[in-house]
Amino acid sequence: MKGFLKSLKKSLDARIWKRFSRGWLSLLEGFGNFLLKELKVLARDPKILLGMIIVPLVIFPVMGAVMGYAVQTAKEQAVKATLIVVDNDRGNWSRSFINFLNSLSAVGFNLTVYVENNIEPLNSEKALQLLSKYNTTQILEIPKGFSENVTAHFSNPQIRAYLRFYGVLRGTSVFESVGSSVVDALINQFNRAVAPDVLYSEKATVIKGEIKRGVDPTVVSSLLNSQSIALPVTILILLMSAVQVAATSVAMEKEEKTLETLLTLPLDRLAILWGKLFSSIIVAAVGAVAFMAGYSYMLSSITAGIPESLNLDLAALGLVPSTFGYLLLGLSLFATLLSALALAVILSAFAEDVRSAQSFVSYIYPFVFIPSLALMYLDINALPFALRLVFYAIPFSHPVIASKAVIMGDYWTASLGIVYVFAFTIIVMYVASRFFATEKILTAKMKFKGLLKKRETTPSEEF
Repeated sequence: MKGFLKSLKKSLDARIWKRFSRGWLSLLEGFGNFLLKELKVLARDPKILLGMIIVPLVIFPVMGAVMGYAVQTAKEQAVKATLIVVDNDRGNWSRSFINFLNSLSAVGFNLTVYVENNIEPLNSEKALQLLSKYNTTQILEIPKGFSENVTAHFSNPQIRAYLRFYGVLRGTSVFESVGSSVVDALINQFNRAVAPDVLYSEKATVIKGEIKRGVDPTVVSSLLNSQSIALPVTILILLMSAVQVAATSVAMEKEEKTLETLLTLPLDRLAILWGKLFSSIIVAAVGAVAFMAGYSYMLSSITAGIPESLNLDLAALGLVPSTFGYLLLGLSLFATLLSALALAVILSAFAEDVRSAQSFVSYIYPFVFIPSLALMYLDINALPFALRLVFYAIPFSHPVIASKAVIMGDYWTASLGIVYVFAFTIIVMYVASRFFATEKILTAKMKFKGLLKKRETTPSEEF
């Protein structure tokens, strides 16, 4: 009897497990077939293929190439440097130090040294003359008493000799402090060769043609880099938000068939276009302000622990935009926003729904992302001429270029950029207004020949 019950139990367990496994296999098979079908549909949609796959595959390699070039250039500048040495000591140890610098070429450090003697005092005017004469950005002064202090150090280690380093601040590149780091490395090598801690450096920064003594170029560059990140991020968020809002607004009205009603109202169509553009700017600006409020709080929390000795007053150094600089920056951003929104309206007019509109406007993103993120860390004047022309040709890069130019007092670059962006904006606005003035705004549809099959039989305007 017990054996019969055991066999019955095993039989029931086997049947239950068989039914359970069949159910799961059927479920998994159905899920797999449906998943494959959905993936095929999405992969065949060129709007998704281009906007979500191909565009990111283009953005990041291009950015990597730009950053890689910048890093390689910084390495070459560090290895192949040019340095002016002003010898105001004319002693044995000053000559030994200069000979040490000249001997570095034997160990692979291609340092070109130009020596000038007895230039006292080394003020801003004389420093600029030397920098212009030798076309370099670094001066190392050996002051009087240098040799005497080095000799005294061997009997009294508390006595040390010092050198004065002057570095020119040319821009806000992340690699701007390479020269100061190179001089620190040279002094460390000389100390290892002669005596530990026999030399130290007093650093000064040449800012807009004036020597700021006691200001380390590395600290200035670091502060400018940390602060210059905020504005490009704001511009990036503002452009993306405004473009999405404008595209969604037009696409929703086309999808819900309310655009036809809107265009029949006794309003000038150009007024409708301007209303859409400016409403998008306002909504995007509110979002950008909220984002930057949180972002600024995060930055202030990070920088709260920085020692006060490293917290320089950039306004006192003349590295804060003037009122005129802020005006130029605002004009540049306004013109760029208008051009981006007009492009978004034109592209979204070809969309059948909101999803298509968001895919279409994603084609603008590479031209927004690449300049904003690349110029966030690089100085455009340090790039090759051909690459500079590419960045100048992209209208969305000019607010970032202007933000850095006005800090350095270069108002011509910002002004010419504004003229170019306004010219581009006028062309785009003209195209958008002409597009709104016709019935194509209601019937236009973008067709990807060979990729997108025609799903509707209703007549439409195809491009």
